[in-house]
Amino acid sequence: MDETAVIHPTAVIEEGAVIGARVRIGPYCCVGGDVEIGEGTVLKSHVVVSGHTRIGRENTIYPFATIGEDNQDLKYAGEPTVVEVGDRNRIRESVTIHRGTVQGGSITKVGNDNLLMVNAHVAHDCIVGDHCILANNATLGGHVIVDDHVIIGGMCAVHQFCVIGAHVMVGGCSGVAQDVPPFVIAQGNHASPVGVNTTGLQRRGFSKEAIQAIRNAYKLLYRSGKTLDEAKPEIAEIATAHAEVKPFYDFLDRSTRGLIR
Repeated sequence: MDETAVIHPTAVIEEGAVIGARVRIGPYCCVGGDVEIGEGTVLKSHVVVSGHTRIGRENTIYPFATIGEDNQDLKYAGEPTVVEVGDRNRIRESVTIHRGTVQGGSITKVGNDNLLMVNAHVAHDCIVGDHCILANNATLGGHVIVDDHVIIGGMCAVHQFCVIGAHVMVGGCSGVAQDVPPFVIAQGNHASPVGVNTTGLQRRGFSKEAIQAIRNAYKLLYRSGKTLDEAKPEIAEIATAHAEVKPFYDFLDRSTRGLIR
């Protein structure tokens, strides 16, 4: 334990825990013996970090969040699976991030610079990228993959094994039952595509030409009346001319649950 860490006397830190420099652990927090907490991370109060959990640098974790606890998969039999949380995340009150399963790769992972709002849930074996927002009560079922720069609105539920592509925005109260291609706005239950996330792309520095190319690829997939097999060659041509479209094209083969329609 680094001597520069500040730990409230009511906190419980089990022997073996690795606590980095400038970590602050507030009242009534519980940290298990197989936990690592990186430099500058703050646990405000009543935070539970258990299991084989690694938390990176400069995170802020708010009261009653639980990270690394047993998952809710009935196949789970207590195996020493892992949670990894990156750097500079804000994990708000009552967020739950559960450890992985052996069958699902043994790891649940949250990247860097994310905001997980109050009561969000990241289930076993989920992989969340960087710069994502999960709004209040957003729920990821097991094995969900969320790519970078995704926003998932409040009260959303994402079905197990779904993949959500980069720069997607899912509107509040949606139920996502299939994969969502990059750059798309999805809304409803079950969620369906309603357009391209133009505002998000503008904010992240995409050029007008790139956004128009993405819109053209979107129209081919969703507005042309073509089948997927018919649309793919034309989308491939756009991706060849505009590299920004390549993640959209690649996602068509990456999807395993089928695309939202």
